[in-house]
Amino acid sequence: MPDRLHPEATGFRGSNQSGMRAHNERLVLSILRRQGPLAKSDLARMTGLSVQTVSVIMRSLEQDGLLLRGEPIRGRIGQPSVPMSLDAEGAFFIGLKIGRRSADLMLVDFLGRVRATRRRVYRYPTPGTVVAFVTEALPAVLENLPAALRDRVGGIGIAMPFQLWNWVRYIGAPQTEMDAWRDRDIAAEISAIAGMPVHVQNDATAACGAELVFGTGEKPKDFLYFYFGTFIGGGLVLNGQLFPGRTGNAGGVGPMPVPGPDGTLQRLFDVASMSRLAEMMEAAGESADHLWEQHAEWRVSDHLLDHWIQHAAEGLAYATLSAAALVELEAVMIDGWMPTHVRAELTLRTDAALGRLDLSGVERPQVREGTVGAEARALGAAAIPLAQRYLIDPAIPQG
Repeated sequence: MPDRLHPEATGFRGSNQSGMRAHNERLVLSILRRQGPLAKSDLARMTGLSVQTVSVIMRSLEQDGLLLRGEPIRGRIGQPSVPMSLDAEGAFFIGLKIGRRSADLMLVDFLGRVRATRRRVYRYPTPGTVVAFVTEALPAVLENLPAALRDRVGGIGIAMPFQLWNWVRYIGAPQTEMDAWRDRDIAAEISAIAGMPVHVQNDATAACGAELVFGTGEKPKDFLYFYFGTFIGGGLVLNGQLFPGRTGNAGGVGPMPVPGPDGTLQRLFDVASMSRLAEMMEAAGESADHLWEQHAEWRVSDHLLDHWIQHAAEGLAYATLSAAALVELEAVMIDGWMPTHVRAELTLRTDAALGRLDLSGVERPQVREGTVGAEARALGAAAIPLAQRYLIDPAIPQG
């Protein structure tokens, strides 16, 4: 199911309602998102546009309510410079994460801050369950916006695993119910409910997109992203751009072959997924239900958690080596639906495991923690319409 848009739905605001914003406007918005507040002279230098052109663009974006004017900075020769920044209330977006164990609906502002969220946990996902959840939750989420701001909601992004009907035996769902995903156009149904454009993307790719759009700190130009959910998925960024591939599944790391605990080749998601941890807990008589309900605290015995982290880290290290041998990666980033201390330990051990492998002929990538966290899939879903409407794909010049 590739990324799709239903253009017949309405909901965009601003001066360019009939289509995407002009390239130069999107360039300015993209730079301000990455760099923070900047004066027109700085933007002119970074974009290569004239100061006059940048002034016109910034005036237009300010009139549309997308930019805020800061306090003048004095002390330089000539006129005081006035920094401009993104207005958090300039636009809003809805992110819907459809997971194998839960669904989340999230309202996000122009800066990527979560304004409201609703969640539903289930044993397995069906189209009917998801549609009913959105029908109930969307009005409640939008109620968090004053009426005057509701026309600024610019679309819905859906982050979901592709071909859900192929995962029946892994999530214990009836095949007949999961087969309903083959024929249901979930994007069209949600678009009809919401009355606005809907985009669909693979869930792990969307999480990677959240790191690219909303992540903090210096971003590598080329990196592989691992996200731990029920299973493990991933995304690939090349030259500063999210690379979804021909069908939207590029960077889908789960099926990558890695040595298992007994030395035989297994798939990465067999050794490095939350479902594997849940199986270990249930076999030991520990309830794993809370893993799907919240991410802040895992109630799992120390020896089981240590065992899982170690084998997951070794799997990630082998997958990293395979990926780095094919694509020159600056870094791999690890994130997921997990406590931050678990993510930190998993990253540390993955880096150590990578160092024990034979890296001859391969430039060792950095192993880093993701910066978005557990909500990356829902945030990434909201980032899809944001990027479609307001950002540019190419890597932005760093002045």
